[in-house]
Amino acid sequence: MGIVLLLLGVLAFIPGVTTQYGDMTFANGSGSMLFAVFQMSMLMNIINIVVGIIGVLMARTAATARDFTGGAGILYLLFWIYGLVTVNMSGGANFFAFNVATVWLNFVLGIIMLGLCAVYMTRHHGGTARSQ
Repeated sequence: MGIVLLLLGVLAFIPGVTTQYGDMTFANGSGSMLFAVFQMSMLMNIINIVVGIIGVLMARTAATARDFTGGAGILYLLFWIYGLVTVNMSGGANFFAFNVATVWLNFVLGIIMLGLCAVYMTRHHGGTARSQ
């Protein structure tokens, strides 16, 4: 998941992969679209890159990977909730510059990460190995 987030963040800074690249702003008001679907701002790209790097670094052990997927899953579900509330608001409320597709991308990413965390917790009883 760290690699996925890192790639999303990096790809969003590449003209061609991101349409309307010249309309990208730091936050609110950004008009750039990753894959011509997901509205992205520099701030969200940076967040994706930083969280992705953290995920790659935390993938060294199963326990830290579990902690990453749990924490990042919650973070991206918070982005989803924030987006649901602000996506149709004008002005500064939609600070991250989310469109509806980006809101639901955050939901999918959050659910996948929490699902991975839950699978680990189920298989390892919360972090302790099962006795065979």
